[in-house]
Amino acid sequence: MKKVNFKYLLGLLAICSMAFFSACSDDESSGGAPVIESVSLAQNDSLVEQGYADNMYIIRGKGFTGTQKIYFNEYDTYFNSTLITDNVILVTISRDTPYQDAPDELKVVTAGGTAVFSFVVAPPAPDLKSFQPVNAADGEQIKIYGSFFLDPVVTVGGVEAEIVSSTLTEIIAILPAGSQLKKVKVTTISGFSEWGTAVGTAIYDDAFYAPWDIESWNNHTYVTDVTKAYQGEKFIKKSIEGWGNLQGNWAWNDQLSQYTGIHFWVRSDDAAKLQLIFNGSWGDDATRQFTTSDEWKEIRFTWEQLGGPAALQNITFKEFTGATHNYYFDNFGYTVD
Repeated sequence: MKKVNFKYLLGLLAICSMAFFSACSDDESSGGAPVIESVSLAQNDSLVEQGYADNMYIIRGKGFTGTQKIYFNEYDTYFNSTLITDNVILVTISRDTPYQDAPDELKVVTAGGTAVFSFVVAPPAPDLKSFQPVNAADGEQIKIYGSFFLDPVVTVGGVEAEIVSSTLTEIIAILPAGSQLKKVKVTTISGFSEWGTAVGTAIYDDAFYAPWDIESWNNHTYVTDVTKAYQGEKFIKKSIEGWGNLQGNWAWNDQLSQYTGIHFWVRSDDAAKLQLIFNGSWGDDATRQFTTSDEWKEIRFTWEQLGGPAALQNITFKEFTGATHNYYFDNFGYTVD
């Protein structure tokens, strides 16, 4: 539910230090079956009766020395033995923990026996991966991709959208009035997830929006694989030789005032480097160069960084390592923040 920050880590270290000090200072050991007395959210050490995946919890009790297994709803949960004392366990609930048709139990197993504690694991917060088409008009349908969409509510810019259908991994919704340049959010009882690309800002999202395109002589390909795409189901691949390029076609859009710049997502099979060639400016420019890796990375440029152009005319990429690499591109569009 919440991201770990530096202060959070310091707090956890303090808890562990106190727990280990207590264990070392206490000559009395339970020696028998473990006992669970309470569970707290590690973020603020508040007592809870319900937990969420990807969050760390503090289990308090006795007899935890030599813990062999920890189960949430019978799911064998990974734990770090260095975060366990006789009286305290720090453990994170896995995203794979079942939450439907489950026993709502926490178990700690040691050589001395098993402790069982009533504890509900709620479904994980939704994870919105993307939506299509990005340039849908108000009143049109979009398909939202992701996971853990349990009884979802979809809003666009804070306005609720009509849901046509939904599963745990896909939602079909109708964009409400006023959706353009706004962001899509999915909310469930466990939290929310918002997609970073706003409605009506796409240049490419599984297909290029006219007049933008990449000419076929570039010898690039379109790969359809929803598990590997950043946005939607399809992305662009090209093996670019050293100092070679991937050239977009020439077009014209001088209606830029509603946007703040452009962005796109890129990755490569190994460590590599590219330069954005913007509006035909082929000179070496370190401010427009960026590194890539095997993880999708968002690259953003503001209009100011691009010299305050009067229009967007061309987007091209030049290989900048001098060696051949496989590059992948997805989710070209305008930024609004």
